[in-house]
Amino acid sequence: MTALESRTTMPPLSAVDDIAAGRGPSWLDSWLEAHRAQVVAWRRHIHAHPELGHTEDATTSLVAGEVARAGLRPTLLPGGTGLICDIGTGDRCIALRADIDALPLREATGLSFASTLDGVAHACGHDAHTAILLGAALALASAPSLPGRVRLIFQPAEEVLPGGALDVLAAGGLSGVDRIFALHCDPRLPTGRIGTRVGSITSAADLLELRLSSPGGHTSRPHLTADLVHALGTVITGLPGLLSRRVDPRSGTVLVWGAVQAGHAPNTVPQDGVLRGTLRTADRDTWGELERLVCDLVGSLLDPTGVGYELEHTRGVPPVVNESTSTRLLQEAVGSGAGEAALSGVEQSSGGEDFGWYLEQVPGSLARLGVWPGHGPQRDLHQPTFDLDERALPLGVRVMVHTALAALT
Repeated sequence: MTALESRTTMPPLSAVDDIAAGRGPSWLDSWLEAHRAQVVAWRRHIHAHPELGHTEDATTSLVAGEVARAGLRPTLLPGGTGLICDIGTGDRCIALRADIDALPLREATGLSFASTLDGVAHACGHDAHTAILLGAALALASAPSLPGRVRLIFQPAEEVLPGGALDVLAAGGLSGVDRIFALHCDPRLPTGRIGTRVGSITSAADLLELRLSSPGGHTSRPHLTADLVHALGTVITGLPGLLSRRVDPRSGTVLVWGAVQAGHAPNTVPQDGVLRGTLRTADRDTWGELERLVCDLVGSLLDPTGVGYELEHTRGVPPVVNESTSTRLLQEAVGSGAGEAALSGVEQSSGGEDFGWYLEQVPGSLARLGVWPGHGPQRDLHQPTFDLDERALPLGVRVMVHTALAALT
């Protein structure tokens, strides 16, 4: 037993645990029986020591050390965090991906292994993703043989637009890869369930920042200047409304403002102001048109006001569009590894996920891993109180291993 294992108290056994037990192959059953506590220990250690995008040095070191001790040869990404590692031999290759970074927010779970770094927390489940893929890696390394190669991608900076997936692609991380798969925690699904969906499962997510400028002046004489606050209000209400009339409503396009700042005194027209928000769409084709459309609409709204402006439209990530054959393979893997009862459908999320960049290059599929224990509140992702049911971890390992085998055979 390692030091990490000795500090880990496992959740009690239940019917949920049975889902992840005895589903073969025998070497996987043996590995999980011997290392179930280790997977939880990895998750707790990573959770307690979160790292922001492109600074995941300790997490990368932990993963690299574990896979190297298993006889594998990890390769660090050029940026210094994140790594790639192949298992097995042969021309056919499929990839399994986990994101390893945390979020810039303060944790409020009260867990005994809560974040030790103020203002940084694993509130999106990436600690679980990393532990699950690490478990799958070592389980696969224990196999007598594999029908091809499995590429492990421990990716940095998923939470940093436009996403660390682009770093992996630039480093040739998908070279020779036939398909790619991933799991993402879902607090809306009960533990023991895996949610799959053909087609878009997440949405594109862009950032908008609009900076306005005015000569400023007295509020008693707005006609002698350019009323900057009024112009801000025009865009705040007008742009979402115009988009709803210029974009197919079936595309699920949503613009929501998150921040606005301008002025201090009630009787002064301010000289500058800023407006920030997120623009999301569920449709890949619509995403390609939005930058030009938003620019045109902002201009039409502000030109009559006389206010100067600069619009910064940061293209984020494309939707994750699950390919049908890859999703079928993943569903078969869930059935063989956890039983048909574990399969669940899921709705498309309006959240963004940079796994979409991989699917622009090769076919693949992302599934939802249920992490709600079935009682108590369903803490949403990116909340300071988010936590997950650790009984989902061995199930995640089993699904990833079965997915790799299904895609290679």
